[in-house]
Amino acid sequence: MPYTGSCHCGAVTFTIAADAPSEAMSCNCSHCSRKGFVLTFVPADQFTLDSGADKLTDYQFYKHNITHRFCAICGTQSFAEGKSLDGPIRAINLCCVPEVDIDTLKINRVDGASF
Repeated sequence: MPYTGSCHCGAVTFTIAADAPSEAMSCNCSHCSRKGFVLTFVPADQFTLDSGADKLTDYQFYKHNITHRFCAICGTQSFAEGKSLDGPIRAINLCCVPEVDIDTLKINRVDGASF
Protein backbone atom coordinates (compact mmCIF):
# COMPACT_ATOMS: atom_id res chain seq x y z
CA MET A 1 0.00 0.00 0.00
CA PRO A 2 1.47 3.42 -0.93
CA TYR A 3 2.73 5.70 1.80
CA THR A 4 3.20 9.45 1.94
CA GLY A 5 5.58 11.95 3.47
CA SER A 6 6.26 15.64 3.69
CA CYS A 7 8.55 18.33 4.97
CA HIS A 8 7.72 19.97 8.31
CA CYS A 9 5.66 22.85 6.89
CA GLY A 10 3.85 20.65 4.34
CA ALA A 11 4.97 22.56 1.24
CA VAL A 12 6.82 19.49 -0.09
CA THR A 13 4.77 16.29 -0.25
CA PHE A 14 5.44 12.94 -1.87
CA THR A 15 4.01 9.46 -2.35
CA ILE A 16 5.86 6.16 -2.53
CA ALA A 17 4.14 3.45 -4.59
CA ALA A 18 5.25 0.59 -2.34
CA ASP A 19 4.58 -0.85 1.08
CA ALA A 20 6.12 0.99 4.01
CA PRO A 21 9.42 -0.65 4.97
CA SER A 22 10.06 -2.81 8.02
CA GLU A 23 13.79 -2.03 7.93
CA ALA A 24 15.76 1.18 7.56
CA MET A 25 19.32 2.46 7.52
CA SER A 26 21.10 4.74 9.95
CA CYS A 27 24.47 6.14 8.88
CA ASN A 28 27.16 7.73 11.04
CA CYS A 29 28.63 10.00 8.34
CA SER A 30 28.89 13.68 9.17
CA HIS A 31 25.79 14.58 7.16
CA CYS A 32 23.38 11.80 8.22
CA SER A 33 24.37 11.84 11.89
CA ARG A 34 23.96 15.60 12.25
CA LYS A 35 20.50 15.45 10.71
CA GLY A 36 19.39 12.25 12.46
CA PHE A 37 18.26 10.49 9.28
CA VAL A 38 16.52 7.13 9.26
CA LEU A 39 16.53 6.14 5.59
CA THR A 40 15.00 3.72 3.15
CA PHE A 41 15.76 3.54 -0.55
CA VAL A 42 13.28 3.08 -3.38
CA PRO A 43 13.57 3.03 -7.16
CA ALA A 44 12.91 6.50 -8.59
CA ASP A 45 9.87 5.27 -10.51
CA GLN A 46 8.13 4.46 -7.20
CA PHE A 47 8.53 8.07 -6.01
CA THR A 48 6.11 10.84 -6.94
CA LEU A 49 6.68 14.42 -5.85
CA ASP A 50 3.09 15.57 -5.25
CA SER A 51 3.77 19.19 -4.37
CA GLY A 52 6.54 21.66 -3.68
CA ALA A 53 8.89 21.23 -6.63
CA ASP A 54 9.24 25.00 -6.69
CA LYS A 55 10.10 25.03 -2.97
CA LEU A 56 13.00 22.57 -3.19
CA THR A 57 16.64 23.48 -3.03
CA ASP A 58 19.55 21.09 -2.90
CA TYR A 59 22.87 20.37 -1.29
CA GLN A 60 25.72 18.17 -2.45
CA PHE A 61 28.99 17.32 -0.75
CA TYR A 62 31.94 14.95 -0.92
CA LYS A 63 31.70 13.17 -4.31
CA HIS A 64 28.42 14.88 -5.31
CA ASN A 65 26.77 11.50 -5.95
CA ILE A 66 23.63 12.32 -3.97
CA THR A 67 21.45 15.38 -4.39
CA HIS A 68 20.03 16.16 -0.97
CA ARG A 69 16.70 17.92 -1.55
CA PHE A 70 15.20 20.09 1.14
CA CYS A 71 12.39 22.57 1.59
CA ALA A 72 13.51 26.18 1.26
CA ILE A 73 10.76 27.26 3.67
CA CYS A 74 11.26 24.97 6.69
CA GLY A 75 14.64 23.39 5.87
CA THR A 76 13.50 19.78 6.20
CA GLN A 77 15.22 17.21 4.01
CA SER A 78 12.54 14.63 3.35
CA PHE A 79 14.30 12.86 0.48
CA ALA A 80 17.40 12.73 -1.69
CA GLU A 81 18.11 11.67 -5.26
CA GLY A 82 20.90 9.33 -6.30
CA LYS A 83 21.91 6.36 -8.40
CA SER A 84 22.45 2.72 -7.60
CA LEU A 85 23.73 -0.14 -9.74
CA ASP A 86 20.07 -0.76 -10.65
CA GLY A 87 19.36 2.83 -11.71
CA PRO A 88 17.99 6.05 -10.20
CA ILE A 89 16.87 5.89 -6.57
CA ARG A 90 15.31 8.06 -3.92
CA ALA A 91 16.50 8.01 -0.32
CA ILE A 92 13.45 8.61 1.86
CA ASN A 93 13.90 10.15 5.30
CA LEU A 94 11.42 8.02 7.24
CA CYS A 95 11.29 10.66 9.99
CA CYS A 96 9.15 12.58 7.45
CA VAL A 97 6.66 9.73 6.96
CA PRO A 98 3.94 9.91 9.64
CA GLU A 99 2.59 6.39 9.10
CA VAL A 100 5.99 4.79 9.83
CA ASP A 101 6.76 4.12 13.49
CA ILE A 102 10.55 4.45 13.63
CA ASP A 103 10.68 2.51 16.92
CA THR A 104 9.32 -0.65 15.23
CA LEU A 105 11.87 -0.73 12.39
CA LYS A 106 14.90 -2.97 12.23
CA ILE A 107 17.72 -0.41 11.92
CA ASN A 108 20.76 -1.40 9.86
CA ARG A 109 23.75 0.66 10.88
CA VAL A 110 26.19 1.83 8.18
CA ASP A 111 29.68 3.10 8.95
CA GLY A 112 29.59 5.97 6.46
CA ALA A 113 32.18 7.87 8.47
CA SER A 114 34.78 5.38 7.20
CA PHE A 115 34.05 5.95 3.51
